[in-house]
Amino acid sequence: MLYTTKLLWSTVNADLFDQEGFVVSKGVSSRCLGFVIHALENFQVLVHFTEDIVIHVNMAPKERKRNPAPKKENKTEEEVISEKRHNQIAFLDPEEKITELKEITRWIRESWINRVVTFSTPDYKSLVKAFWNSASVKQIDGTEVLQGQVNDLNVVLSLEILNTVLELQEDLNAPSSIPIMCTHGCLLRMKCIGDIYSNQINKGDLPLHYKFLLHVLIQCISNRRAGYDMAGNDLVGLMAALGLNKLFSLSKYIFANMKENMTRTGSRITGSKFWMYPRFLQMIMNVRHPNLPKSDDDILKIEPMILQSLRIIKSLAAKRYKESDPPKKLIGALGKPNYVAPANDKWRHDDSQSDNEEPELKKRMIEKFGPEDLGSSRSDSDDDDAGDGGDAGVGVVGAVGASSAGGSSAGAAGGTLASGEEEDSESDDNPPEPGYEIYYDEHGVKRFRRIRQEDDPKYVPSDTKAERLKKKEMAIKHKKKAKKNIASSSS
Repeated sequence: MLYTTKLLWSTVNADLFDQEGFVVSKGVSSRCLGFVIHALENFQVLVHFTEDIVIHVNMAPKERKRNPAPKKENKTEEEVISEKRHNQIAFLDPEEKITELKEITRWIRESWINRVVTFSTPDYKSLVKAFWNSASVKQIDGTEVLQGQVNDLNVVLSLEILNTVLELQEDLNAPSSIPIMCTHGCLLRMKCIGDIYSNQINKGDLPLHYKFLLHVLIQCISNRRAGYDMAGNDLVGLMAALGLNKLFSLSKYIFANMKENMTRTGSRITGSKFWMYPRFLQMIMNVRHPNLPKSDDDILKIEPMILQSLRIIKSLAAKRYKESDPPKKLIGALGKPNYVAPANDKWRHDDSQSDNEEPELKKRMIEKFGPEDLGSSRSDSDDDDAGDGGDAGVGVVGAVGASSAGGSSAGAAGGTLASGEEEDSESDDNPPEPGYEIYYDEHGVKRFRRIRQEDDPKYVPSDTKAERLKKKEMAIKHKKKAKKNIASSSS
């Protein structure tokens, strides 16, 4: 941008620049030019000399360095152990003003998760705080529950109570996870461009409709208290279950997250547990203990999702993800009301005429874990190649196992794994295929591997120094590749 200015000098008393930014006085001395540059020190100055010694000055304001926002020193208890974007109330655009999102917002409004993500009630700080400060895991009549003391009343929370109050109408025997390979295949159906074998998925790596669906699940249902762009494998599994119409117990997922919250040491400042799921807790207390005292000055601030939130999601999605033109139809149950879930761990029906994701799954698995892992899985058995072909490509070698509800996203937020009892119960939901076994790697993540025979030349007995060394080497190798893939997917 060009600027005009008037400079006074002991030997020059004239308009130095014309309206186009050219010096109008011929033969300007270097001393005068130095003064010009000094006087314009707040600008980036580009000087161009012409044959007539006419100086063209192109000035643009310097970029000012932004100082980091000052940290707030004296935070309130509410600011320390609660998060205003956790357990939000979703805005689903009932007037469909954002036309690009109308299909997915309409689906959520008509789905069984609608009440869970949209029910609004004032949440009261003192009640939520009292519950979490006194909560403990107990057995009542053979049923595992969470129990807390609120104003001398026992507030009890169980799977059945969650199912009833949240009006989920679900089968409590349903699993709270789906097979991890089914999740990976579903992500490819959704055209995810990120690292599907990572422990977390960035919602920005999905097309707009699926990004918004995952955004709603993160903000309204997950146990996250920061990093709202990322979703753990358990929450991504819920999204896949919704898309494929597979059974998924949301009550188990929420209950496991609340149990995991009990394992935390609490805030270093207040010593209190994180106020997880304040909206769900308040809904339960309103139904089971309606006479608890409530005060307007005790309301916990939860930042609502608004129309502007949807506009921002749409704008950011357009910058990060290039949609097909025209956009593809929504997959599975998201696009067909009477969609029947594929059998077992499938992510599409056998007679489907659309894309086959298996070659892409193989390719990404090799890119993530290397050809050595895939090759070793083929040589782990004495069976012929035809028998191993299907398992090796879409098998479980090198893939992250289905985590227990609340496990992976809680771990990403700094938590610990759920108890061993919870892991054992979840393993029953997704038993390993014949010839495979469950094991836990050095990070505590559940994985599957082919059962090796002692006559296998690559067989290494368990719990040996050699195996621990091999695990360490492979972990370092995978970590380097993961960093490379994350860097390339985020660029």
